Amino acid sequence: MIPRDERLNLKRAPSPMEDRRQFRRVTVAQGETRVSDEADVVLTTVLGSCIAVCFYDPFAKVGGINHYLLADGTASDADSMQRYGVYAMEVLMNAMFAMGASRHQLKARMFGGASMRAGFRDIGGDNIAFARSFLRDERIPLVGEDVGGNSARRVEFRPALGLARCRHVDTQPPPIVRAAPRVAAPVGDVEFF
Repeated sequence: MIPRDERLNLKRAPSPMEDRRQFRRVTVAQGETRVSDEADVVLTTVLGSCIAVCFYDPFAKVGGINHYLLADGTASDADSMQRYGVYAMEVLMNAMFAMGASRHQLKARMFGGASMRAGFRDIGGDNIAFARSFLRDERIPLVGEDVGGNSARRVEFRPALGLARCRHVDTQPPPIVRAAPRVAAPVGDVEFF
């Protein structure tokens, strides 16, 4: 039995995604891909209609994330092509293979694809459909997703562990704060007889 004094000092161990002070955060912007095998790295991105696909190889302990804007397009220069799904997926896979990942061990998670504006083309839906089709064609299992809807998302991915967290960003406008009406202070009293 644990003595009473020691029982009072027991603390719950932090989960792998808690205690952010011990991690190096790397932001992944639109059109970028990042891969890492370092346990203290957290790859982060913010998504609207864009998609982020996270790959993880549990045996090589390497993972990566991409962030693409559109399912397909007609650009021919490398900088512009990074915005498109097929290019972003190939870049991510090749970077994973270069760090020792095996195609047959890859697992995927997918985030984003929101409809951010009513009445416009469903870019998010097209992005989701492309990613699902790509993963199915490449025979990469999709082990988790948080896609669609109409809110932005913040994604955090620990590539060496394959852990991901997705939080929805509030899409409601902030409340309007109005100052209380000012009451004029009396300037002076006038007394009439």
